Amino acid sequence: MFLMLDEIRGLLILQDRDKRLLTLAKDLAKLPQEEARARAKLAGDEAAVKQAKDALNEVELRVKKIEMDAETRRTTVKRLRVQQFETKKNEEYNALGHEITRYEKEVDEFETRELQAMEEVDGYRIKFQAANEDLGKTRAIVDADLAAIRERHTRMEQQQKELHAERDKLVQSVSEDILPLYEKLLKSKDGTAIATLRGGKCTGCNMKVIASTAIAVQAEKEITQCENCGRILAMDE
Repeated sequence: MFLMLDEIRGLLILQDRDKRLLTLAKDLAKLPQEEARARAKLAGDEAAVKQAKDALNEVELRVKKIEMDAETRRTTVKRLRVQQFETKKNEEYNALGHEITRYEKEVDEFETRELQAMEEVDGYRIKFQAANEDLGKTRAIVDADLAAIRERHTRMEQQQKELHAERDKLVQSVSEDILPLYEKLLKSKDGTAIATLRGGKCTGCNMKVIASTAIAVQAEKEITQCENCGRILAMDE
């Protein structure tokens, strides 16, 4: 096993912290999407509750309208009976009797429709209650998911804070000549500024390096970069 330069060793440790910070930042950025997906689970059940409620309201309004129509005809029947009682003409008495019969028949029809509508109300109430129960179960699951997401958020922020503190200390031990190159590569190479040399190939770009580069890396006397991707190279332990 070759002994790596202290500078390279320090950069590898720094890179490990930076990679963990990068992963944490990406995971934190995903949390709002996870929260949105969790809340979206409620959308279907909430829509079902609204649909059931609207249907229940509609049939209840229909019942009220039937009741009003029936009551209007009952009032008419009472008025006609008074008129029939007061009239002294047989023809008018008989005509009023026919009107009373017609309106009483309509009252019977409205009462039948009211009973049928009331049965519908009972059915829609059951559906509305079931939809509410389903929503309650889903909400409990979503609340648990959201609580877990918030817990992860707090935990990751704490980890992030600790890693930043570690990074600040590690940066102090890195040469001012090397740090700018490292940070530039870290940004341009998706978090991997340092790659190892394995089998004559750079593990960063998987390309074979020239012999002089391999020799320089093995000598561990200076910072050596892959001529293909520019990453700093270290010997693979």
